[in-house]
Amino acid sequence: MTVYTTVNPAPPPEKGMRVIIAEDSVLLRSGMARLLEDAGVEIVEQVGDADALLRAVEEHPEVDLCLVDIRMPPTYSEEGIQAGVAIRRRFPDVAVLLLSQHVVSRYAADLLGGGSSRVGYLLKDRVADIDEFLAVLRRVAGGGAAIDPEVVSQLLSRRRDSALERLTPREAEVLEVMAQGLNNAGIAARLTVTERAVEKHIRSIFTKLDLGHDDYDHRRVRAVLRYLRGADRA
Repeated sequence: MTVYTTVNPAPPPEKGMRVIIAEDSVLLRSGMARLLEDAGVEIVEQVGDADALLRAVEEHPEVDLCLVDIRMPPTYSEEGIQAGVAIRRRFPDVAVLLLSQHVVSRYAADLLGGGSSRVGYLLKDRVADIDEFLAVLRRVAGGGAAIDPEVVSQLLSRRRDSALERLTPREAEVLEVMAQGLNNAGIAARLTVTERAVEKHIRSIFTKLDLGHDDYDHRRVRAVLRYLRGADRA
């Protein structure tokens, strides 16, 4: 599984990680709890709806991460993402990893719009790959971000933004691969071009998206977020 990562801190070990699980399916909730406990993760609490999740975080603000189903009772629509956004706003040290059965693309932009660290969005079938799932938890809890590649793909295919439309086909390709977490060398290898060519395309992307003169890594994050938000307006 390849995921887009905005930052890449040294991931903490599973042991000692404290997690709250919010999932209305008792079977899936119990299964994830067992999987994580076997890896040494401390499950602080398991809840079945967004209100219970918010109460749990208020009672345990020291937790490292909340694992949250996007669709939860009572309406099974936006409860999970709304709770996730509230948690990131009120408890910035608590990471939020959203899980969804299907791609609901606008939620990725909603979550990332509040910041590009300690957030993630994965499809539930990724949980079956235990090693990758644990790696994503470590990355997000450690201050990084992760978005399922299928979400990124659908967002990019539906982008609507006049500035984005000024990108050349090659620049759009570079930005799409950048969104999958590859550095310049990885982008060059994927597209079979030189690193110098990649650097030239990225500078052009920054210029066309009017991203100013922030540090290089921060502009990469902002460029990808611009794609996500453009897709959200589709």
